[in-house]
Amino acid sequence: MADVETDFDLFIIGGGINGCGIARDASGRGLSVGLAEMNDLASATSSASTKLFHGGLRYLEYFEVRLVREALIERETLLRAMPHISWPMRFVLPYHKDMRFEGSTPTSKLLNFVMPWMKGRRPAWLIRLGLFLYDNLGGRKILPGTTTVDLRTAPEGAGIEDRFEKAYEYSDCWIEDSRLVVLNARDAQNRGAQIMVRTKVVSTLRHDDHWVVQLQDVETGKERTVRAKMLVNAAGPWVGDIIQQKVRLNSTEGVRLVRGSHIVTKRLFDHDKCYFFQGTDGRIIFAIPYETDFTLIGTTDAEHEDPDAKPVCTVEERDYLVAFANEYFKQDITADDVVWTYSGVRPLYDDGAQSATAATRDYTLKVDTNGGAPILNIFGGKITTYRRLAQSALEKISPFFDGVTGDWTAGVALPGGDFPVDGVDALIAEIEAGYPFVDHVWAKRLVRAYGTDAALVLGAAKTLDDLGQAFGATLTEAEVRWLMDKEYARRAEDVVWRRNKLGLRLSKDEIATLDAWMIGARAAA
Repeated sequence: MADVETDFDLFIIGGGINGCGIARDASGRGLSVGLAEMNDLASATSSASTKLFHGGLRYLEYFEVRLVREALIERETLLRAMPHISWPMRFVLPYHKDMRFEGSTPTSKLLNFVMPWMKGRRPAWLIRLGLFLYDNLGGRKILPGTTTVDLRTAPEGAGIEDRFEKAYEYSDCWIEDSRLVVLNARDAQNRGAQIMVRTKVVSTLRHDDHWVVQLQDVETGKERTVRAKMLVNAAGPWVGDIIQQKVRLNSTEGVRLVRGSHIVTKRLFDHDKCYFFQGTDGRIIFAIPYETDFTLIGTTDAEHEDPDAKPVCTVEERDYLVAFANEYFKQDITADDVVWTYSGVRPLYDDGAQSATAATRDYTLKVDTNGGAPILNIFGGKITTYRRLAQSALEKISPFFDGVTGDWTAGVALPGGDFPVDGVDALIAEIEAGYPFVDHVWAKRLVRAYGTDAALVLGAAKTLDDLGQAFGATLTEAEVRWLMDKEYARRAEDVVWRRNKLGLRLSKDEIATLDAWMIGARAAA
């Protein structure tokens, strides 16, 4: 290998939410941290979620009470730290007597044994019991509890089929998932970490007390070599590949790849609440207000064999989601109403579950010290519990280092999140007052993306022209430069599909123009 260029305490493989969350936590405890992501940050699983901070109501059916409780507690902890990219959302669960369990759930098996006449149904009392636990397991302080909705008179019933007369309404939170990853990376860098995007781990060499890691810039081909006292394998869908091919461990731990697909349609209802739909097959989907003018519907659970095979929403998955939604909405949707689809692969710990739906969403952390320097392998996890996963990872990492400080991340604001949970409207008003050429919709988008940093993005601009080239849909040169300088963006897709979702509003030609401009700007830098 080439001469070692940099020494780290910790070197993290993978720039998804787990990797960036651990990088932030470890940097804040005084460890020197390097992180390599072979693509863009959040380019895989962490930008393809259902965009929710939630406890996972349905996981109670699998008796995953610890996971649900931890996630419920985290919702409000996270909400306080990032009120720009996360906000409360109410969920409407229409009730009907044919609601059923997914067949392999422990709850289904138990109730079918004790009360076989139920034939796999979810009775109203059981749903209400689940919601009571959901309200009380996590010590709610900000989010309101469950209420009952009369769909015959409430606005939430207007677009739903008349056979649904009653619903339960409960609380969870929205999260801009890919922005969450980037802001954790920014904060880690602010605390001393080196974040390397489009940088691939080519090989590793294990010694008694350190690792030597060879890296390659995937754009230029340039290689560099670093040394670290410990590795963290947070490669998501590629965690098994790293174990087998890059660090060559003799591990029996397995990962189960489960594809979750989503569809986005035109806006299907005129309120800001989300629907939680239960199918006669025992599965559930969400229908969520999305980017003002759209509705997000998902997700599926399908086995995905190869991490290198790009996950896509198949025709069958699209049609399944369309048919599922049509069981509830009065106005049927068709494939022609789908304006975008996306799909991600969840790298779940392989617990031997009978179905993809039943596979655990809990995380598993395994340290290997056999043969030399330590490595921590990360399996599974939910976006809601990423901060707790990072804390748990540091519990396993800290014994290998002297002087590591304790837990610190709870409630500590991410970049731009240093304002009250209820302070979004005030920030929007400040942007409108300080930049009269920015209308309300634009100001809201900027605040929801950047929080208190929105004014830094706009800078000293006095007119629209001061923001430089306009790329369409309120995206300007000033914002793109911010994303390139501060948020690791290299190409147009990084900007319009991960730093924001303006790809829904920009044409292919506009995106191509943006991409060419970014390539030119980087070449000139």
